[in-house]
Amino acid sequence: MRLKTFIFFLLLMMAFSSDLHSQTALTGREYSKNILKERKKNDRDFKKADNSPLDPKYKSDFKKLEYFNIDPQWVLNATLVPYTNPDTIKMKTTTERLPLYLVYGKAYFTIDGKKFNLTVFRNISLMTKPGYEDYLFIPFTDQTSGNESYGGGRYIDSRITEGNQILIDFNKAYNPYCVYSKKYSCPIPPAENYLDIRVTAGVKDFHHE
Repeated sequence: MRLKTFIFFLLLMMAFSSDLHSQTALTGREYSKNILKERKKNDRDFKKADNSPLDPKYKSDFKKLEYFNIDPQWVLNATLVPYTNPDTIKMKTTTERLPLYLVYGKAYFTIDGKKFNLTVFRNISLMTKPGYEDYLFIPFTDQTSGNESYGGGRYIDSRITEGNQILIDFNKAYNPYCVYSKKYSCPIPPAENYLDIRVTAGVKDFHHE
């Protein structure tokens, strides 16, 4: 994936993100209204933006993406434990491309009384770019992968905060670009980031003729 197009993708998705305090301060109704508004904008951009990730052959029939119902209970405050000496890895992708990512740390959280964790990454090529100095990348798979959601997993964006908490909003989970066009190269979620639960939040798989 070319960097310029990738940055557009991040801008599109991270425009959905607020800081930890402003998100959690919203009421359930306000939050749902904001997410719905963001999804409608995302659908318009997929249909009309010149650099939309959607393969041109799908645009004429495209109306909107499919999503799970919005549920504020999928907005989680996770405890982030950064690694003292983080490794830099060559992230596996859907092609031979191996972008560099910093294995930043672990995020710990609870869903329905069950404890989970996800490895959190930082894209090396973005760390020094204005607006992305605190950007965190969280790829994951779950029990819906290959059924309701894309089999190759989904992504969540977050931000480093001053404390040890980060926001993981599964309602904003999005698909890799390669779901929408074969020309893209997309990071593959590591096996350790499989969640043994149905994450019924965020975008669903993209179906086309």
